[in-house]
Amino acid sequence: MTLAPAGLHTGSHDLPVSPALDAFMGHRWAPTPLPADQRVPGYDRFPGRRDRLSAAFPGERLIVPAGRLKVRCNDLDYRFRPHSAYVWLTGLTGEDQADHVLVLEPAGPAGHEPVLYLRPRSPRDGGEFYRDRRYGEFWVGRRPDLAEAAQLTGIRTRHLDELPALLAGPQPPTRVLAGTDPLVDDATGRPRPDLRDAELSAVLSELRLVKDTWEVEQLQLAVDHTTTGFQDVVRALPTALRHPRGERWIEGVFDLRARAEGNGTSYTTIAASGAHACVLHWIRNDGALDPGSLLLLDAGVETDTLYAADITRTLPLSGTFSPVQRQAYDLVLAAQSAGIAALRPGARFRDFHRAAMRVIAEGLADWGVLRLPAEQALADDNGLYRRYTLCGSGHMLGLDYHDCAQARADRYLDATLEAGMVLTVEPGLYLQPDDETLPLELRGLGIRIEDDLVITPDGAHLMSNALPRTAADIESWMATLLS
Repeated sequence: MTLAPAGLHTGSHDLPVSPALDAFMGHRWAPTPLPADQRVPGYDRFPGRRDRLSAAFPGERLIVPAGRLKVRCNDLDYRFRPHSAYVWLTGLTGEDQADHVLVLEPAGPAGHEPVLYLRPRSPRDGGEFYRDRRYGEFWVGRRPDLAEAAQLTGIRTRHLDELPALLAGPQPPTRVLAGTDPLVDDATGRPRPDLRDAELSAVLSELRLVKDTWEVEQLQLAVDHTTTGFQDVVRALPTALRHPRGERWIEGVFDLRARAEGNGTSYTTIAASGAHACVLHWIRNDGALDPGSLLLLDAGVETDTLYAADITRTLPLSGTFSPVQRQAYDLVLAAQSAGIAALRPGARFRDFHRAAMRVIAEGLADWGVLRLPAEQALADDNGLYRRYTLCGSGHMLGLDYHDCAQARADRYLDATLEAGMVLTVEPGLYLQPDDETLPLELRGLGIRIEDDLVITPDGAHLMSNALPRTAADIESWMATLLS
């Protein structure tokens, strides 16, 4: 029997391979080429994106890795998703992109030539294709060969094994995308530059702030699938209410829709009932559902092109809001409506948050929860109302559900809105169950309402308008789906 060749990812429990079997596996395979006209979705948009990045760094080598596989347990890796900057520049979105690297080589006085360093499909004259658990075609699926990858992207391709020589050779000024793993595994002894660069990351985030028409269409598709997923959840409530971990049932129902219609979820689904809704990122989802409580569902579908939706609804599990629940819900809805009304080109990014927080602060003062006038709390910026709101009221949306996060403050948080930007508006109230500043009837209520919007030339379009927002509309919608 033969030992596994060096470099193959095999398991200790794999069956041994005889020389005869290895020889037999190495021949009589039919060609399986990709269709000659196959291209990445949005194929014609990516050269312009690379040109815009090139213009920002003349004469410098730019390195944008897709990322590396990470072990979940023993010989099983987490499902792989390429880095969003790599996706934005290449259009390559698949799990087969692990370890691949886009290099923009300086070419001429100001331009760059893009080169993709890839691991091509496993050849059939070696053992990898049927023995390697991590990269073998029979284990994880087919990858394009170098010519096919060039056809898909319009980018010149090289074998990934050639990258170490490039990195060991003469180096022009070089920047590597910050926040990515080392280019080459240290255990191999191969050289790599330690040049991960925050400015390159910032520029790539800033270039993505304004979406083109195709990107907005992809985001709308993500929103539409998310809407369907929310409908699925409401229909599943009778079963979830009977299950001892109903939150997890809700998570599974939504995640089924996300995998069926797209790449999966944009982020880990939050299915928080009762006081769990006061935890901003409750993803344990291990609680039962109480018919008298609320369910905060924060979930989004990610399309096959990796564009993300991010929507939250807070639903009465009985189908009807109690008076106290409705009082709190209506305050959050009024805050969200004020935030949405503040969205327009030329408005500052923070304006919608301030508009929403004014409504929240005034409501808390009217309830007697905030022990000073709302105007004073807002004017002094002492932030005391934040005990009950905790976080900001929205963020950019795109390839990441918290998109463009490396952009510098003067281009994002402190900048003005432009047509084509896509963002969320999501104020919330998180009234902790052990908060003695609150009357008993308010403790343990968590409410967030989140919608996705695109800035238009004269305001903003509510992309998630197919989902109801008012308490009365939610009750009617739920009744229809449960009938």
